[in-house]
Amino acid sequence: MRKEVLLSTLGLRAGYGGKPVLQGLDIEVRESEIVAVIGRNGVGKSTLMKSLIGLIPATQGSIVYQGKAVERLAAHRRARLGLGYVPQGRDVFPRLTVGENIAVGGMRAGGVSEADRERVLSYFPILRERWNQRAGTMSGGQQQQLAIGRVLVANPSLILLDEPSEGIQPNIVQDIARIMVELNRATGTTIVLVEQNIDMIRAMAQRCYVLDKGRIVAELERDALADGEAMRRHLAV
Repeated sequence: MRKEVLLSTLGLRAGYGGKPVLQGLDIEVRESEIVAVIGRNGVGKSTLMKSLIGLIPATQGSIVYQGKAVERLAAHRRARLGLGYVPQGRDVFPRLTVGENIAVGGMRAGGVSEADRERVLSYFPILRERWNQRAGTMSGGQQQQLAIGRVLVANPSLILLDEPSEGIQPNIVQDIARIMVELNRATGTTIVLVEQNIDMIRAMAQRCYVLDKGRIVAELERDALADGEAMRRHLAV
């Protein structure tokens, strides 16, 4: 049975300081999907993610989440509705410990239950080992796992992942891709992924939107992701 649309945009436009970046995007993401947004650097992928979570206001068009228009809601209100966001560059709290970062992530849900904490630690065992370590002293890969764990602890219905492979060694990238697919299959959590790493896209995505100059120029189904030449062309810097 075809699942319901969880997130959609219609004619979405957004930018910075009056300069348009998104040029009228229409996308649909259904429940339990993993959808990638790909394209060259500078075409608007991160702008799209920031618009979806509410860090950049939409200047035109709509964002509908769980059947509700949310384009005018502040980012913290979207988070309370079940949208989770892992930004490019991880953006953990460097002076706080791993445990304190996780506690911040649970504030939306009124605190972190033992069950939620153990669930996150089961996905990312390194966080248990580094529980009392300051986040700023961890490696990039460990910080990325912490950034994802901080979002997961609040049980989001949809996770926005912005360039999760950036600056991370390949084996950790593979682990993160595997874990996110496991999470999706086990819980039905929907994932929207912005990524440049072809292997990670292939490992995770069920389909892709191709973004160019702020517009969707193609939609690729799972079979098309096996075309390495086409993928490299879409991702060429």
